[in-house]
Amino acid sequence: MREIVHLQAGQCGNQIGAKFWEVISDEHGIDPTGTYHGDSDLQLDRINVYYNEASGGKYVPRAILVDLEPGTMDSVRSGPFGQIFRPDNFVFGMCQTLLWSPTTLPSLCTSWLRTLMRPTALTTRPYTTSASAPSNSPHPLTETSTIWFLPP
Repeated sequence: MREIVHLQAGQCGNQIGAKFWEVISDEHGIDPTGTYHGDSDLQLDRINVYYNEASGGKYVPRAILVDLEPGTMDSVRSGPFGQIFRPDNFVFGMCQTLLWSPTTLPSLCTSWLRTLMRPTALTTRPYTTSASAPSNSPHPLTETSTIWFLPP
């Protein structure tokens, strides 16, 4: 069985991603609280591709939501399926800018990588990546991280 980690970034990515989770949850018979209320065994057949099963029979999207500012995250959380996501899978900065600034990008990349590296998010096959700040950045960052992906 394969498992997919869904990454959505930015305002547009998170708005489209929120709609994606509404549709995929409906297809699998998952309600906004993460509880299965479907009427067919087929709906549960490959549910683990996109969801982790949590305690109490709840299904949680295997998703990481990223943005530079918290406004988009607040919109997703207050939307119809906003409570289905793990709160610690929301990664956001505290700036309102249309550009990836030299100070914001490194810290956001670090947060994103740390979220991806959590053992509950991913397991099995390693992939090593690096994130670096521009040389003129007041907050230089060079970080090499191993991210674990599932085999195809």
